[in-house]
Amino acid sequence: MAGITILGSTGSIGKSTLDVLRLHPTSYEVIALTANGNGEELLLQCAEFQPRYAVLVDQDAASTIQSRLSEKSPNTELLTGAEALEFVAQLPEAEYVMAAIVGAAGLLPALAAVRAGKRLLLANKEALVMSGGLFLDEARRNGAQILPIDSEHNAVFQCMPPDYANGLSTVGVKRILLTASGGPFRTMPVEQLSGVTPEQACAHPNWAMGRKISVDSATMMNKGLEVIEACLLFNAAPERVEVMLHPQSIIHSLVEYLDGSTLAQMGNPDMRTPIAHALAWPDRIESGVAGLDLFSVGRLDFEPPDEVRFPCLALAYRAIREGGTAPAVLNAANEVAVEAFLNVRIAFTAIPEIIESVMDQMPVTKASDLDRILNADQQARSMAEQAIVNKNQMLGVSEA
Repeated sequence: MAGITILGSTGSIGKSTLDVLRLHPTSYEVIALTANGNGEELLLQCAEFQPRYAVLVDQDAASTIQSRLSEKSPNTELLTGAEALEFVAQLPEAEYVMAAIVGAAGLLPALAAVRAGKRLLLANKEALVMSGGLFLDEARRNGAQILPIDSEHNAVFQCMPPDYANGLSTVGVKRILLTASGGPFRTMPVEQLSGVTPEQACAHPNWAMGRKISVDSATMMNKGLEVIEACLLFNAAPERVEVMLHPQSIIHSLVEYLDGSTLAQMGNPDMRTPIAHALAWPDRIESGVAGLDLFSVGRLDFEPPDEVRFPCLALAYRAIREGGTAPAVLNAANEVAVEAFLNVRIAFTAIPEIIESVMDQMPVTKASDLDRILNADQQARSMAEQAIVNKNQMLGVSEA
């Protein structure tokens, strides 16, 4: 049996991973499950899967389940704090690590996993966006495998020749096409976007996702981060990675070759498909996802993204072209702005304004070591928070 640690087991990706594992009880063993503060959900998961370790970053949440965990999963050791995430990411019993922690918080445990030479199932795009070449260098140095879980990057991976790391031109690849649904506001009049609510932004038409990533999808920052990730994962220049809107979310991405061929990976919009693919690669296993019925789909539509409606996409292309710490700054400012929007502190349309303000103010430096990256991240967060305060003061908005 292959051991697996799931970082972020109570989130949507973590739950989908457990759904796939339920179908293969004799092939995989859950070694560790982790959560930030959702102790009740983690308790239920531990009772079912009986892992050797459980991690709750929030110590208060851990104290509320400690005694019950001892009863329901007596052989599970409960750990607390962010450092425990790095510990379970390196456990020798776990060959696989699912990196499903949302945002910058997932960087250090994912980095710990690649330094331990794991097969990393990478669902946390921010870890790679922030650290870029540093992350990939550590993976090569330690013999780690990185298999993408984002449906788009997993689709590209499935359509790529095996030696793509040598350079796209050398393997006959012309460009990568990342598809995007366009989110809930693809057809909403632009002048109405400033009034949308967090509930509207989180109501994705095709995918069931967490609140932060749902807002990123609505702004298309999610797609922007995926552009950066694709450039890094597949050794591609930004001009070779393009985005197109595909509202049905049936084609998950495409790879165009120099001979005119275009390969596409298709399937129902369900994250269990890329999770099962990465778990079994290079083989295939059952995912629990129904096969695609193209007769019921009926039609597939495509259109270019509207740059006026989705300014975050241009900001992401700017960040990958500037390189260095720019992607980390982009990601940090976005996380702060999205949280402010979800807490009804700023309007939806203020998200890209805050990000651009921070990017304009912060000089780009080389992302040569982890300290530089983390310092840029923290500085960008402080600047984003100050930009939000300044904006609300100008608008006469009270935050009391």
